[in-house]
Amino acid sequence: MKLRVLAAAASLASSSLFAQVIPQPKDIDFPGTIDLQVDATDTSQGIFTVQQTIPVTSNGPMTLLFPKWLPGNHAPRGQIEKLAGLVIKAKGQTLDWRRDAEDVFAFHIDIPIGTQQLDISFKFLSATEPDQGRVVVTPEIINLQWQSVSLYPAGWFTRRIPVSASVTWPSGWKAATALRPLSADGDRVRYQTVDYETLVDSPVFAGRYARSEPLTGNVTLNLVADDPKYLKATPAQIDIHRQLVVQASKLFGMMPFDRYDFLVALTDQLGGIGLEHHRSSENSVNPEYFTDWASGPGRRNLLAHEFAHAWVGKYRRPAGQIVPDFRTPLNNDLLWAYEGQDQFWGYVLGARSGLFSKQETLDALANIAATQDVRRARDWRDVEDTTRDPIITDRRPKGWLSYQRSEDYYNEGLLIWLEIDALLRAKTRGARGMDDFARQFFAGPNGKWAARGFTLEDIAATLNGIAPYDWANFLKTRVTEKSPNAPLNGLTMGGYRLVFTKEPTGFYRDAEKRSGDMNLTFSLGLSVSKSGHVSTVLWDGPAFKAGLTTASEILAVNGRVFSEEALRDAITKAEGGTDPIQLVVRSGKRVWTAPILWTGGHRYPRLEKADWTEGSLDRLLAPRN
Repeated sequence: MKLRVLAAAASLASSSLFAQVIPQPKDIDFPGTIDLQVDATDTSQGIFTVQQTIPVTSNGPMTLLFPKWLPGNHAPRGQIEKLAGLVIKAKGQTLDWRRDAEDVFAFHIDIPIGTQQLDISFKFLSATEPDQGRVVVTPEIINLQWQSVSLYPAGWFTRRIPVSASVTWPSGWKAATALRPLSADGDRVRYQTVDYETLVDSPVFAGRYARSEPLTGNVTLNLVADDPKYLKATPAQIDIHRQLVVQASKLFGMMPFDRYDFLVALTDQLGGIGLEHHRSSENSVNPEYFTDWASGPGRRNLLAHEFAHAWVGKYRRPAGQIVPDFRTPLNNDLLWAYEGQDQFWGYVLGARSGLFSKQETLDALANIAATQDVRRARDWRDVEDTTRDPIITDRRPKGWLSYQRSEDYYNEGLLIWLEIDALLRAKTRGARGMDDFARQFFAGPNGKWAARGFTLEDIAATLNGIAPYDWANFLKTRVTEKSPNAPLNGLTMGGYRLVFTKEPTGFYRDAEKRSGDMNLTFSLGLSVSKSGHVSTVLWDGPAFKAGLTTASEILAVNGRVFSEEALRDAITKAEGGTDPIQLVVRSGKRVWTAPILWTGGHRYPRLEKADWTEGSLDRLLAPRN
């Protein structure tokens, strides 16, 4: 009888935990400071060991949350599957926890009477191979993201929860973050106490081989590398990055941070990343970023893009992106004004600072315009709908990208903002443009970083203050129209037209080299690796009509064993004729001959000046004095 009573009580307790309601966040101070200790010394297996102490002031139900909706990711991408070994104790006793049945990022517990704090331990098992997720630990570099190594209590705004964090780093390593260290005990570093929102917004890059260079205005370039030889940046290269800060300051007229840290990994071992934060950014570039500078622009535009985000998307962000905690879904409606505008400013600042030459910038814009223009998905799917793509696909590869669309709010958003600049200049006879919009829209106190929300109406009102026009209708049309062509008015009004030539631009060649693919999108309608694997097929293009898919492998071209040279030669020889290019293709166990009817020769995008005069696009890309 006694055993049945005990079993019933245990079942009732378990049931009450299971049915617990997750409390809504309140804008009040959390009673106490969370202590977070991370051991990051395991660079062989990439396992982070976590100890947390969370104060409590009452007994009864409590819910702990693992961050789910992550800023800059635009989707619920918290890596809850990598949390393991969770143990929660109170007064030395291990407590039962139950994962929420609907929200698997939530853990319910029942606090015993008299408990003053919870002692929590768990491990974060970071990816050891790319198919498990992004690799964040190598023998030389660690990218520590606080959301992966912490839980937080439900019921409070995250900006009202103080956290004191410390990390034990591998011996001799250097770490960089927007947080400032308070103390060090051997390899353990204690950082300043901040609110949980700021903590998550302040990741760390640590490395065996590291270098830091002060730029200007409390901005620092922090480098970690696979090998010390990659850290050998010249003074001239550092000065170009310094000019990025100078040009951004001239553009926006204020700095929405007290300090800013570029976190840059020169690596092909760490997983790729480009992620904005308010006072820092996470950037992964090719190892030879500095040492092979002259070979092409590579990923140099990344730093300009992420730095501009301090203003665009962090200081001023869509109203639906300002949420109380990391459980509340983000509203992505205005990502074309967040990421699209930042894409615009990234290329502008890249050109003005010298990270990209003007010609490289024009060539990049040509590639963007041409790629957007041939995407047949625009026949059925508008730009605004692509703002849902981070949630729909979780950035997984797509078999028919040109008919599905992806996160086109980036590059089509850029084209829309180019058109806005051209319209402003046309309506003010060249007197005003997007620089004026930036100074007004992002105006605010220097050195402060509290986020301010905006709506489409706020954008239209600022534009109307510069040049009266029906901006609201213009913006709504551009992001909801299903047009057969990309919005190229910003280029044509800016003094350029999109054309196609037989030879690729330097930017196009560099992009092919770094991707490892031949990009024949504008001729055969496909991209193919040097081994013959087809990586993309343009919807309704020549390769599509011949039956190719991304599962195809090209074995032979016109009777020759496949090679890059053989395929390029075949395109050249077919030009102006009537005979198709004969490909031998394998997909799975099937091998067949695929005739591709394309006689237009090689075709690569570039921008051509409409006339000899300086256009508004020329003025937009020019450095500011």
